[in-house]
Amino acid sequence: MRYKLFGKSGLRVSELCLGTMTFGTAWGSGTDYEGSKAIFDTFAKAGGNFLDTANRYTEGTSEKYLGDFIASDREHFVVATKYSLYEKRGEVNANGNHRKNMVYTVNQSLKRLKTDYIDLLWLHAWDFTTPQDEILRSLNDLIRSGKVHYIGISDTAAWQVAQMNQFAELQAWDRFVGLQIEYSLLQRTPERDLLPMAKHWDMAVTPWGAIGGGALTGKYLTETDEPKRLSADSKRLNERSTKIAREVVAVAKELGVTPVQVAINWTRQGKGQVVIPIIGARRQSQLEDSLGCLSFELPQAQIDRLNEVSAIELGFPHDFLSSDHVHDVIFGGTFDKIDNHRL
Repeated sequence: MRYKLFGKSGLRVSELCLGTMTFGTAWGSGTDYEGSKAIFDTFAKAGGNFLDTANRYTEGTSEKYLGDFIASDREHFVVATKYSLYEKRGEVNANGNHRKNMVYTVNQSLKRLKTDYIDLLWLHAWDFTTPQDEILRSLNDLIRSGKVHYIGISDTAAWQVAQMNQFAELQAWDRFVGLQIEYSLLQRTPERDLLPMAKHWDMAVTPWGAIGGGALTGKYLTETDEPKRLSADSKRLNERSTKIAREVVAVAKELGVTPVQVAINWTRQGKGQVVIPIIGARRQSQLEDSLGCLSFELPQAQIDRLNEVSAIELGFPHDFLSSDHVHDVIFGGTFDKIDNHRL
């Protein structure tokens, strides 16, 4: 395991992040205490120090388990948790991005995690009700109190993140150093605005869903899995996703690796920025499979094939501005003579 600087910060995190949404069985699935500990130990033994959870994961059980697991060596681990989702159903202020819920949620998370501080606090999802300055000032107050070290933002539009980071700089406040989004061969729309925005602001990107909810493993390609196909997310199981999954399986066979490893490596290679995939597992063997991605890199030829089969239209103004005609009328025939490192 190697380590990366987390965005525009000095924080060192492992090149893979362990997602712990499966820690606990309160949602009717997931992994019990012993199984969760085995997964945690496997990740730590491989050199992983970056852990991701949230206040709502398995009704708080994820944080409770994690609190037990890190207790003997708290300073070694980088613990990230999230606020925004409700703590109490039916309570109008026990949810959302506002200061009251933020402070309450963080205090509850600290109790469950059995720690005095959170290394990285994510805003979990945009709530469309809380002013940006209230969010930033409240997050910075938590940093000043010592309860939070760094802040990140998840599942929010690019323009809002950029606007808040600019506002934070003008106020000499701490800004978001991380962006958490869904990103995979099946979900490439973040390439339109979210990824370029994160690169501009030197934000680390921690994508979830790197294996497309299992679709990129190839398990839905067999006839025996037809019942699963009918009940699964239609966004991840359609003609396009099937075509992409077949190519992932083909590349895996050529390289002598697993489709899971190919899918994860695609998310973390060739983006020109810090991308740290979140990997999760319900069984120790699944995590070991995912960790196998660290033993190789995808050759450029295979990356090109995967890019081609999963390509999306970037839409306006991206496609318009990258067209040969617009290049010509802007640059007057000199576009190809300019070495532009900003592209």
